[in-house]
Amino acid sequence: MSSAGMPTGRLVRLAETARAPVGFTFDGEALTGLEGDTVLTAILLSRGALRTAEFGPEARSGFCLMGACQDCWLWQEEGPRLRACSTPLAQGMRLLSAAPASWPESLA
Repeated sequence: MSSAGMPTGRLVRLAETARAPVGFTFDGEALTGLEGDTVLTAILLSRGALRTAEFGPEARSGFCLMGACQDCWLWQEEGPRLRACSTPLAQGMRLLSAAPASWPESLA
C-alpha cells in the first residue's frame, strides 16, 4: 500500500485476509504475501508487474495464469528459474525479476 493507504499493486486482496503472513524478497525489497498464495499473487499485490519483456520495454505480469506460457518466469537469487503463477510462496524466498549474473551456470 502507498503511504496514503491506496493499493499499489495490480491485484487487490478482497478475501481470505486471515491467513498467516509469509515474508520474502523481490529484487531486494522485503514483501509479504499470505500462506497459500502463489508467487505471482504475492508479488502483484505489491507491484504492477513481475518483470520487463526479454525483447522490449513492456512490463509483464503473467498471461495464462496456469503454467502454460513463458510470461511469468522469475529467478531465485541462487539461479534457478520458476513459474510465478504455479509456484507456492514460501517463507524466505529471495526472488529476482532478471537473471542473476551466475545464470545459467548456476544450473550446472
